[in-house]
Amino acid sequence: MKNRSLKRAITCILICVMLGVSAAGCGSSTGGGSGAIDGSGVKVFFSTITLDDFKELVMNSVIDAGSKSGVTVDVGEPCGSVDAQVAQIREASTKGYDAIICNPVDTETALQLEVAAGDVPIIFTNSQPDKAYLEADKYMYVGSYERDAGYYQAEYVWNKLGKPSHLNLVLFQGQPGHPAAIARTKAIKSYYKTNGIDVNFVFNDTAYWDTQKACDEFKIFIKTGQSYDAVICNNDSMALGVVQAMNELGIDPAAIPVVGIDATVDGCKSILEGGMQFTVYQSAVGQGASCIETAIALAKKGTAKDVQYVTEDGLYVWVPFAPVDKSNAASIN
Repeated sequence: MKNRSLKRAITCILICVMLGVSAAGCGSSTGGGSGAIDGSGVKVFFSTITLDDFKELVMNSVIDAGSKSGVTVDVGEPCGSVDAQVAQIREASTKGYDAIICNPVDTETALQLEVAAGDVPIIFTNSQPDKAYLEADKYMYVGSYERDAGYYQAEYVWNKLGKPSHLNLVLFQGQPGHPAAIARTKAIKSYYKTNGIDVNFVFNDTAYWDTQKACDEFKIFIKTGQSYDAVICNNDSMALGVVQAMNELGIDPAAIPVVGIDATVDGCKSILEGGMQFTVYQSAVGQGASCIETAIALAKKGTAKDVQYVTEDGLYVWVPFAPVDKSNAASIN
C-alpha cells in the first residue's frame, strides 16, 4: 500500500502539471498526441467492438493521433461478434499493415486474434486480455490501470463522508466479465478492506455501462427502503442514470455522493451542475495517442521500450488516471 500510495501521488503531480499546460488533460502529453513523433510510412489497422461513447472517443483519438504523426490509419467496421473480428483481422493481416490496434469483442479470444494476425503485432486497447496472451514488442496492451480508478472512487467517498468506520453503499457494475468492471469493483472492495472499513453493499448489481438501466435499477432499489450513504458506479453513464433517477424521485444528489469513471463531457457537466460529485479521468486522447506511439515504435524500431508509460516488462502502456471533482471538472473536456 505504501508503494502504491507513492506511485499514485507521483501520478497526481504529473497529471496536475499536464492539466496546467493543456485543456485537453493528461492525454495531450503523450508523444503521439502532440504530433512530435514521425510516423510517416507507418500503416495501421484499427479493429473495434461495437461502439459506445468512450470506445468511439478512443477510436477517434487513434485516428487523430495517426493523422498528426503521419500514420495511415484504416478503420474496420465495428464488430458485433468474435467470428466477425477474427475474419476482419485475418483479412487485415494480408494488407501490409505494420500493426493492428484492437479493441477485442471478447478478451478470452485474444489468442485467436493473434493467430489471425499472423506476423503483424497487435496493440490491444480498452479491453485488457489476460497477461498470458501478451508478449513484449508483439502483443501489448494500452490502457489505464483500472484498479487505480476504483481506489480513487473508494477514497473519495470515504473522505467525503468524513472517514466513517461503517458504510452502506450502492454499487453498479459494468458488463459482467468485462476486465474493467472486474478490476474497478475489486479495487473498491480492496480499498475498504485494506483500510479496515466495514462496508455493507446494500445493492450490488450490473447495469451494463448503460444510463437507462442504471436509472431503472436505482428506482427499484429505492423501493426496498434501505438506507445508503453513497452510490459508486463503474462508469459515468451509469452514474448519470442514478442522478437522473434521483432527480425524478425528488432526491437531492448533492446530499449523497454519486461517483463514476471516465470524466466524459456529460459526466463533468453533471459535476459542475451539482449532479454527480466525482469521476475519474480516463484519457481517451491519451490512450489513442499511446496506441499510435506504440505502433510507430514497433514499426520503426521493433521495440516499444522507449514509449511513454511503458512498463518494465514491456507488456503494458499505462496512461494515468486522474481524480476529477468540481474543482477541476471544467478543465478536462
